[in-house]
Amino acid sequence: MPKALLTSLGSVAAIAAGLLVAGCHAPARPDATTARGELALSVQALGIGNYSAARNHAQAAIKADPQSGLAHAMLARSYLSVGDGIAAEGEITRATAAGFDPARTHHLLAHAWLLQGQADKALGEAAKAPPRYTAYANRVGARALAAGGDPARAKAALDTLLAAAPNDSFAWSDLGRIQYQTGNLAGAIQAATRATAANANNVEALTLRGELVRAQYGLVAALPWFESALAHDAYYVPALLDYAATLGEVGRYRDMLAATRKALAARPGNAQALYLQAVLAARAGKDDLARQLMARTKGQLDTLPGALLLNGTLAYRAGVYQQAIDAWSLLVGQQPTNIVARRLLGAALLRSGDPRGALDALKPVALRADADSYTLALVGRAFEQSGERDWAARYLDRAAFPAVVGSAPLGTDDGLAALALTARETPDEPVAQLGLVRGLLEAGDNAGALAKAQSLVALTPGAPDAYLALGDTLMALNRYGDAAAAYRHAIDLRFDEPTMLRTMDSLDRAGRRAEAANVLALFVSQNPQNVAGQRLAAHWQIAGGDWDAAIETLERLRRRIGNRDAALLAELSYAYTGAGDADVGLVFGKAAYALTPMNPAATDAYGWALYQQGKSAPALQLLEKAASIAPERSTLRWHLGQAYADLDRGAEARTQIRAALADPGFGDRAAALAALKVLG
Repeated sequence: MPKALLTSLGSVAAIAAGLLVAGCHAPARPDATTARGELALSVQALGIGNYSAARNHAQAAIKADPQSGLAHAMLARSYLSVGDGIAAEGEITRATAAGFDPARTHHLLAHAWLLQGQADKALGEAAKAPPRYTAYANRVGARALAAGGDPARAKAALDTLLAAAPNDSFAWSDLGRIQYQTGNLAGAIQAATRATAANANNVEALTLRGELVRAQYGLVAALPWFESALAHDAYYVPALLDYAATLGEVGRYRDMLAATRKALAARPGNAQALYLQAVLAARAGKDDLARQLMARTKGQLDTLPGALLLNGTLAYRAGVYQQAIDAWSLLVGQQPTNIVARRLLGAALLRSGDPRGALDALKPVALRADADSYTLALVGRAFEQSGERDWAARYLDRAAFPAVVGSAPLGTDDGLAALALTARETPDEPVAQLGLVRGLLEAGDNAGALAKAQSLVALTPGAPDAYLALGDTLMALNRYGDAAAAYRHAIDLRFDEPTMLRTMDSLDRAGRRAEAANVLALFVSQNPQNVAGQRLAAHWQIAGGDWDAAIETLERLRRRIGNRDAALLAELSYAYTGAGDADVGLVFGKAAYALTPMNPAATDAYGWALYQQGKSAPALQLLEKAASIAPERSTLRWHLGQAYADLDRGAEARTQIRAALADPGFGDRAAALAALKVLG
């Protein structure tokens, strides 16, 4: 033994003797019996999916016998289960220092390094594991391959493992996670289902099932899966975070806050929990608190989409436009098809005095047939600031019309030749093939787009985006029923807003309105806070004459988004007027018209409320204006025809009513035919 170490030990002995003389107690003697009992409880808790309890019992075992290498190893295993790689590595080091066989730690150490983001190091360490731990090590190795950008090899490794052990629940859940990350939702759903069937105590699989159900069916359907995971371990952080995020999306903010607090109790300083609390604070208008909470994340999430969106929003509200632009530019770079991000970036660039930059950001959205009025108005103002008044007028005119119900593909700035070259060079890359389908559609080559879309579905049958591309192509070919079938395949995998809108649009155009209504009802039941779903539900309630339900839906929306949305106010005017309260209908119609006097729906709603009050003469001016702005809208023609009839202008009334009846989609056909009969 080195002399320095002997001297050190001698000094420690002298100090200990001095403490004893001073009346201090010697450390408690190891209690091996208690340690063994706690270890047994830790193993039992781990087996039933209560990882937090497993950790606590392992810590109790160490307290009873600090030199138990097995207890330290068990604590490391528990830390790995809750996703704490740093703490696990420390316990592995203590275990081997206490005499635990290092050969029994290679798979654990590999897992710890993987959790710390060291995929290459984890892969090398996993390869050292002895045969007894091969399955665990191979799972870690597969996850390391996926993290290193090679999901194909990762999947192959897990397929090999599952061929030998088809009931390995954790291998199935690892496979499901990898499939999910690569966009193969069908494969992910199948793997996660096998994982939970093989082991109902696998909380990783239960959590993954919650994530997949949220995408596949909706927010509300996902909650029981997260709750099931938390029933095993109330402090399992991954489940708590997904649960909290989902609760927030369905509007259960108190429960969301409670879940984030639990996550922070289990993992103090957890950046994701702090971010979710910041989102909650921002929604409540507490921007200073939101900024403080984001500061506590110490920049760990600053490059992730959610944090970029939130940080940009907080900066924009504070008038620090360049910070907002920086955040949202990064977000658009990561997610070029994110319409909300593009809209926000365009608004910030325009506010900062960069109209050309705003146009570049907004162009792909403005090219869509269903571009919203706000985006179109931003583009119009950007052209105004650039001195291009002709283009400004075109977009401001489009902004005056309500957005088309439905969802269209995002426009692209890439040329068709470049997209085709990329697709040829990477024939097995789904993103490149999807880009080519979009490019062919924009170029008007619908037949070419259809062939490519069909090939894309064959290449990635588990990816919803492939079915969406096929549906979009079939819609362009006016094959609405076939498009609905393609969109249905997408819905079976991912039931989100764009998929819902496309499916409804295709079913409606195919004359299958009852099916479209069922799709909408299911979506709204699962996503009760979704604005587009609520708007569409109210629109259909009005079309069906369900005035009270429409008022309830629209008033709930108005409380959330305020009184500056002309389309919402116009719909409220129609609903109140239809329910027999034209006085309130007039208030909302007038407010909508004041915001957008060239909006045909707002103009007509204002005039219709006046008409229902018996004020046909002033109503007529507004109804004529609305019909002149949008002569193709049969409802506007029908309203105008009734006003003409009341003013004894029979010929003009007949002209307008017949124009309304010429529209196959016109709903008040019986009443219009009866009115024509009276007019003669």
